[in-house]
Amino acid sequence: MGSRKVQIMADLALVFVALVWGATFVSVKEAIKHIEPFYFLAIRFAIATIIMLAVTNRRLVRLTLPALIKGILIGLFLFAGYAFQTFGLKYTTASNAGFITGLTVVLVPVFYTLLTKKTPGMISMFGILCAAAGLGLLTINESLQFNYGDILVLFCAVSYALHILVVGKFSPDNDSFILATVQIATVALASFIAAIFKEATPTMGSFNTQVWNAILITAVFATALAFFLQTWTQKYTSPSHTAVIFTMEPVFAALFAYLIGGETFTPRQGLGAAAILTGMLASELGGQRENKKEIIEDTLKA
Repeated sequence: MGSRKVQIMADLALVFVALVWGATFVSVKEAIKHIEPFYFLAIRFAIATIIMLAVTNRRLVRLTLPALIKGILIGLFLFAGYAFQTFGLKYTTASNAGFITGLTVVLVPVFYTLLTKKTPGMISMFGILCAAAGLGLLTINESLQFNYGDILVLFCAVSYALHILVVGKFSPDNDSFILATVQIATVALASFIAAIFKEATPTMGSFNTQVWNAILITAVFATALAFFLQTWTQKYTSPSHTAVIFTMEPVFAALFAYLIGGETFTPRQGLGAAAILTGMLASELGGQRENKKEIIEDTLKA
């Protein structure tokens, strides 16, 4: 198969992942009307863990204590992200949650700048300002009050950004499949522990068709399959190209929220969503340009 065809297939696979992630906002929002958030996360990630173990069982013999500790740390950041997002969906719309979660793309370079003390370029700064303005338009109502659910989802975006940075630090020297399995298992275990102490045990009546559909869609497609597709596409596309495609996730979230969830956008919210999407794209494209500049400068110095 030609490299161009493989590239197209990889891009389509990434678009599919973004579509699945976007669709899950509506399904999860409906599911947690019947089952508590931590129990939902626990079951979802337990199923995903079983799938990952079935695939990576031979690799697990290479699991070391340092890799286990790193995987658990990564998993705790991931757990925080999903917990804030799932609880936030109880109090905000699926479309708002999708666009605010998408701010992860903007927050990653912000946190990286704080850690490395490198000033971002003009394009990245423009993206950050656009995203901040969009967040304000999307989350602050006419009485100048924040929506509680939007704030929770904002913490989700912060957690995801920190998760990405930690993965970037640990993944080069460790087996990515093993790290993924450990972090997914960590989310399952942390969710079960939180559920036991914080939530009432769900009854059999809680598990209706809607809940099981949401659990299976998120466990199989949005977690296990999404990871495998990301791993495969990394052979044929760059991380920057992947991130640009993933900016489609909040667009899909808004689309499914409109078509299935019956949600609507006010002109103010629509403007805010557009500003966030612009900020996401500008931040990613600005990051690509800055990375190329650093590579050229390092080459000249050498």
